[in-house]
Amino acid sequence: MIRLKNYFLSLLLLVFWQGKAQPTADRPNILWIVSEDNNTSLIGCYGNAYATTPNIDRLAKESILYKNAFSTAPVCAPSRNTLITGMYPPSLGTEHMRSTNPVPSFVKFFPKYLREVGYYTTNNAKKDYNTVDQPDAWDESSDSATYKKRKPGQPFFAVFNLFVSHESSLHQPATRLHHDPEKAPIPTYHPRTPEFKHDWAQYYDKVETMDQQVGKLLDELKASGLADNTIVFYYADNGGVLGRSKRFMYESGLHVPLVVHLPKKYAHLAKNQAGSQTDQLVTFLDFAPTILSLVGIKIPDYMQGQAFLGAQQKPERPYAYGFRGRMDEAIDLSRSVRDKQFRYIRNYLPHRIYGQHLDYLWRAPSIPSWEAEFKAGRLNEVQARFWQPKPAEELYDVITDPDNIHNLATDPKYANELTRLRKANEQWLRQSQDVGFIPETLLTRIAEKTPLYDYARQGKYNLNRVIETATLASSRKPTDGGELIRRLTDPDPIVRYWAATGSTVLKLASAKTALKPLLQDDEETVQVAAAEALFQLGETDEALATLQKALASPSRPVRLQALNALQTFGPAAAPALEAARALIPKNPSPNAVNEAYDVRAAKNLVESLEK
Repeated sequence: MIRLKNYFLSLLLLVFWQGKAQPTADRPNILWIVSEDNNTSLIGCYGNAYATTPNIDRLAKESILYKNAFSTAPVCAPSRNTLITGMYPPSLGTEHMRSTNPVPSFVKFFPKYLREVGYYTTNNAKKDYNTVDQPDAWDESSDSATYKKRKPGQPFFAVFNLFVSHESSLHQPATRLHHDPEKAPIPTYHPRTPEFKHDWAQYYDKVETMDQQVGKLLDELKASGLADNTIVFYYADNGGVLGRSKRFMYESGLHVPLVVHLPKKYAHLAKNQAGSQTDQLVTFLDFAPTILSLVGIKIPDYMQGQAFLGAQQKPERPYAYGFRGRMDEAIDLSRSVRDKQFRYIRNYLPHRIYGQHLDYLWRAPSIPSWEAEFKAGRLNEVQARFWQPKPAEELYDVITDPDNIHNLATDPKYANELTRLRKANEQWLRQSQDVGFIPETLLTRIAEKTPLYDYARQGKYNLNRVIETATLASSRKPTDGGELIRRLTDPDPIVRYWAATGSTVLKLASAKTALKPLLQDDEETVQVAAAEALFQLGETDEALATLQKALASPSRPVRLQALNALQTFGPAAAPALEAARALIPKNPSPNAVNEAYDVRAAKNLVESLEK
């Protein structure tokens, strides 16, 4: 009864805040502590006795621990795009890694709203927002940014990004470890190679250091006398970090820790009490609206998330949605729906194996060791799946199967759950007007003239037919072959692209005649998709000639699409060797991290062909 009374009080406060400017002294400070690349399974308060995270564990005892918090993407830049905008990147055209596509002019990085009412906003220091930057969101964004520089009495919103737990922390094996590699809890989908045991133990060491940094930030807040006026969020920017976690659509990649501490004077802004745990579903879509709700700023109508704290909090959402687009140089497209028991994954490029080569991923010693074990035939069936094509649909009971290894999508006992979550996915694709089904070549060209969000709402994007074709293309049903062949001549190049892709997925021999004219299609992305299909159908000479021509295209997405196709051909891609080699600069950048993705893909193709 008391909690209900406090909730109604917060609603009355919102009316007051919106009807009369709230004095800045009455607004809470907000502190975000953001770690990199760690999921819930790496934190002690989420049930892992091997983890060493006493500071986060202590914070959780005095706060609200969210058991069902999710990033929208299993990788940093797209998920951070969600955080800063309160919007879904597949709606904005910002789902692919290192996107520079613009957002609409009305979309503000949400700290701007805080600055407008007198907040001092700081970011220390990673941005990585996957779109055109809006520097005026911050009073300061740098390695030295801190709330301590604000004016006396000025409320603050401060973000501290803790890089120590980033994936790159595994690129150089440590000689001394605090955590015992032999006792490391390794998931069943990983082989227990020496490299995996070492990488897992080393990463737990990095998480321990991250936890120490969390403790230091909390101690500084307390020492400054601000703890009683500051709402603290601790969370990770995505899951991770070893293979099949970061970048992948499982619990390991999307399920993130979230601990929110509200001092006593702001306890009425939450339905849950300090020291409690909640199974409420929240996603990164909800973070920006929640901050605005906590400080009494009206949430803009365009934001697609909903507040889970403060006077504007909404009833709990039934589903958390996730997405996977191009990850660095590897092209892929998947979508996910999660409720409190099941995770549904829809793979729209199922012919691409999970373990597509990524230069950055392969820098951790454990990944080459996993690949070597697969090539040597020493993996069990669960461990070997990573190196094989994907099913069209995946369904996991996350309660009984937290590692997501028992796919229930073909089990008749779960047919109702599969149908329900499939429909939820399809409904969200349409509601969010998902532009991720537009091939990146076309997506980039459109973005040069208009934001993708606006484009999708101008009547130019035949969303229903595109999604319908992508579904046919990826469902692996031979009975869909006839309709896919008919759509190879569709006037929409996006539909033609997906029809050609479906011909690859199904190895649709009857499509050969209809595919050949597409080698001269007006759109290069359709040419490449047709060439990949024709190669699989035995028309190797024409296909390779088209792909070699694509490698000389002025369009980087076209070149990358061609390289992705060639990588699947094995030694048969040899005629394209010199064209691929020509993409590699003679004087490469000393910082390989900054290499263009087509250069990384070309290097991998050349290395694989020269072995």
